[in-house]
Amino acid sequence: MINKRAIAEGLLSIGAVFLRPDDPFTWASGIRSPIYTDNRLTLTAPELRTLIEESLAETIRTCYPGCELIMGTSTAGIAHAAITGHIMGLPAGYVRGSKKDHGRTNQIEGKLIPGQKTVVIEDLISTAGSACETVEVLRAAGADILGIASIFTYGMTASIEKLAAHNVENNSLCTLDELLEVAVQNKTIDEDAKKRILKFRNDPSDESWIG
Repeated sequence: MINKRAIAEGLLSIGAVFLRPDDPFTWASGIRSPIYTDNRLTLTAPELRTLIEESLAETIRTCYPGCELIMGTSTAGIAHAAITGHIMGLPAGYVRGSKKDHGRTNQIEGKLIPGQKTVVIEDLISTAGSACETVEVLRAAGADILGIASIFTYGMTASIEKLAAHNVENNSLCTLDELLEVAVQNKTIDEDAKKRILKFRNDPSDESWIG
């Protein structure tokens, strides 16, 4: 069974997930956010990294039996796809954000056989944009997409709607709701901060949570 609490504690302890409602981050889109995630940091924390990759493998075995190929999103999903593929003894590759402008102009790196049952690995599901783009590139190349396995999800309405529109399922190792429960218990934040962060999650355009 996946230890969601241990994953949440690990993400918080190494600073892969920052919770800062009193000093918001600004996303590239201009939206101010009380949360910032950099799951690339998990690669530098061996114990947590092992827990994550083994949990991704367990998620694939449980939720997507019959998986034949693991594909990561570029760039954050690449290493996780490779390590999970190694654990499972499966081939792995990744999808570039766009085609190369030289050589064979590949967008898909790694061998994909049409009809191959494929799982996409993503580090973070926020709006689900990059994951869904990856899914569609793979489908266009003939992949049979079983679903997405991700490390962390905010659970935003936009992501839920986008995943549904692309007819793809996501299973995350840890959700924002689960992480916030741990953060309150560990006194990383208080209940008021938790409510403000969830208010942001439920409607990022409404900045009343900033106070």
